[in-house]
This record gives sequence, structure tokens and C-alpha cells, in this order.
Amino acid sequence: MLLIKTQRDMLLAPLQSVSGIVEKRHTLPILSNVLLEKKGDKLTLLATDIEIQITSSTSGASGDGDGAVTVGARKLQDILRSLPEGAEVSLSLDEKRLQVRAGKSRFSLQTLPAEDFPRLALSDGDLKKITVTQKQFRQLLSQTQFSMAAQDVRYYLNGLLLLLDGTELRAVATDGHRLAYASMPLADGIAGTQRQELILPRKTVLELNRLLADSDEPLLIELATNQIRFQFNNINLVSKLIDGKFPDYERVIPATLKNLLVLNRATLLQSMVRAAILTNEKFRGVRLVLSAGSLKIMAANAEQEEALEEIEVEYGGDAIDVGFNVGYLLDVLNNTSVETVEWGFNDANSSALLTIPGNDRFKYVVMPMRI
Repeated sequence: MLLIKTQRDMLLAPLQSVSGIVEKRHTLPILSNVLLEKKGDKLTLLATDIEIQITSSTSGASGDGDGAVTVGARKLQDILRSLPEGAEVSLSLDEKRLQVRAGKSRFSLQTLPAEDFPRLALSDGDLKKITVTQKQFRQLLSQTQFSMAAQDVRYYLNGLLLLLDGTELRAVATDGHRLAYASMPLADGIAGTQRQELILPRKTVLELNRLLADSDEPLLIELATNQIRFQFNNINLVSKLIDGKFPDYERVIPATLKNLLVLNRATLLQSMVRAAILTNEKFRGVRLVLSAGSLKIMAANAEQEEALEEIEVEYGGDAIDVGFNVGYLLDVLNNTSVETVEWGFNDANSSALLTIPGNDRFKYVVMPMRI
């Protein structure tokens, strides 16, 4: 049975949208597959890893009748990618095999029954809805997601806190060594609604960062007690939430700072990149020595190689000699696109606070390290 006949790009684009969450190795073989479902000229593709489910749909798929099948997501994607642009592709079912044809190319892929494909049960009832632009939310994620923990035993740190508070949406991420905070106003705000906190899993955050466009197109966010839904373009992403209590981030952000320094972000970033070349591979520590009119960035490694960068600064506060993990500083400098950053500190033993001058919607706290 001819299931689908369409242009290569019409099939590849939605497949790339959903296949990012597909793991290469799974205890359930069907989770390595993508579900293709055709009704009329509408084709829906669905992938899941039990925690996250992404659906993408496209129209303009001709073919005989309707049907559904699951097939290896990575293999199908690799085949489509390798075909020439604009190629016409046909997918047909032939006794539990999916036949993929394009020009004189032929591929026969194993399938598994569509009825065995697991789907996330969607929360019904009282859903809280927010509409923002994709650009706004993507910026909120990009300013914070680099501070998430990767495989911490404190599982609630392996994600990102979303906090809905009146007419403001906040995002916070921390791995215990640094913390990133960003907020945005909600134009259609849900003023007077109850404060709500939820923790997005790390994988969900990374997928959203990959899929969202840098545009003013709308993004609908639906919040349930144990689930969150994102709808944008032709994509519907449903994710379970991390069940845990996120640390009180407000206690981590320094309330008062004795010394402040404004620096050109690009100059500081380039100096850090060069100094990082000669840091110890395991600890990646750099020394920052600040005195009147001068900031020195120093690094050394086990081979006794040394790097020294000096930046002229307008500064007349306390002298300070402090160590930081250069990776933590590079992360924040690479993920902000402003001209200047403000560095605030009290002494060499307390956390430093990096902010954007004139913008109280972004804060980055980083703990010092001994070098």
C-alpha cells in the first residue's frame, strides 16, 4: 500500500523536529522508532522517550488511503538527509516492511506495529495557559540553561526552575557551583494568579532551545500539576515535570556588594578564552587579580606553563585576588549578547555576581575556587 508520496524536505523537516529525543539504545526497541500517521493529506510524526513526547505535523502528503506505522527514526532521517534536495520520496508498506523510494534509490526498513507505540497521557482539567513569543522564551532559556547540572544526585538540579509569579515568568538554573537567573514580563499576564513553581527536565530544556525560532511567532505554554505542554509552529511538545523542591535561589543571590566593576564583555571573553588554553584540564582554574586601574587574568597548568592577560579598567575599590572555574565564566559571557557586564563582589571568599548594567532581569552568581 502506498502510504505517502511527497517532497523529501516536506518529510525531513518534521522528522528532524521530533527525532532529537530518540535515544540510540533503549530497553524498549519501539522507543527508537518514530510513529508516522497519515489521515487524508495530513501526516503526523510522533516520537517519545516516555518522559517527553514531540508531535509534528505537515500537510501535502498524497497516497492511497490512511495508515500508521513505526520505523527507526535515525535510519529514516539519515536516508532522507542523504537524498538530493527536492527529490520526490514515496513510502509504502509491504508486509511489515517500509519501502522508501526516491529516483533509482530503494530502501527496505523494518517496522513495528503502530498500536504498540506508547503515548503520554495528556493532562486534562484546569490548565493554566500563557502565550509569549518564541524569541522571548528562547532568550529566557539561553540565559539560564547552561547552569543546569548534568547528572547530579540531587535530581532536582538536573533541570530548570520555571516560576510563574503574577505578571512575571522567571527561569533559574544551578549546579551548586553557579546560578543563573532571568525573568520576563508577561504581556497578557495572569495577574493575581497563584504563584506556581515547576522544574523542567534538562532534556526538555535542550530540545526547546533547539526547536524554538528566534522570531515573534507565538508560543502557547499550558501548565498542569505534573506536566507542561508547548505548542508552536506545527510542533506540540509534552513533558513530564521533575517532582522535587528547588533550592531557594533568592538566598544565593548576594543582597549587598561592596565593590563594582564594569567591563567590556567581548574584551573580557577574549582574554578568558586565551587564558583558558593553559589552565589545568581537570580544575580549569583562573586567578583574577584586581587592583586600581587593572584586572589581571592568570592561568597555569601541571607543566608549569603560564598565561597572563591584563585589562585596563576604571576601578578604585578594594584589591582582590580570587580564583574561578574559567568554564563558568566563559558560559555566561558566551550566552549574553550585551556590550558591557557588571562584576560585583565583596571579598575573595564570597560569591561574585555578574549582571547587565541597567537590566535587573538577569543575574549570574558564581562561587570562587581555591587555586
